[in-house]
Amino acid sequence: MFIFLIFASYYDMRYQRLPNWLNVTGMLVGMAYHLVVYQIDGFLNSVLGLLVAGGIMLVLYIFKALGAGDVKLFAAIGAITGILFSLYAIMYTIIFAGIIGLIVLLFTKTFLVNITLALLHIKESMKKKSLTPLDEFKNNISNKFPFMYAVIPGVLTAFYYMYLV
Repeated sequence: MFIFLIFASYYDMRYQRLPNWLNVTGMLVGMAYHLVVYQIDGFLNSVLGLLVAGGIMLVLYIFKALGAGDVKLFAAIGAITGILFSLYAIMYTIIFAGIIGLIVLLFTKTFLVNITLALLHIKESMKKKSLTPLDEFKNNISNKFPFMYAVIPGVLTAFYYMYLV
């Protein structure tokens, strides 16, 4: 998993994208490993990890909170680590993403303006029952950062609490 994350980090931070070949390789290696080492039970845990982690992140993708590569990244993490670890990794990653997002907002000099604009766009989206105003905000106004900045500490925290404590 850590080798996979090193490659994924490189691509995400350098090119702002995660190649499909990398994510698919992670999924296949994870499922094959679990099949060989833990037989059918391990394979099912790997497939469930892939489906659950990918499904949760797909919901976030639908709401434009992250990119499609991040969905496939977590599907691969789920295949490599199984369902339980991937759920913890998602939880910690989302916490770190929120912290990083707040730090980015606080250290840009337009904090109050961005918060006000975000709330106005959310209100307009609810009024119109459309995500178009939020898409416009995301693409034109909001501050973005590579999701990998949250994935790495999220996965490391999950690893720490699951295996080292």
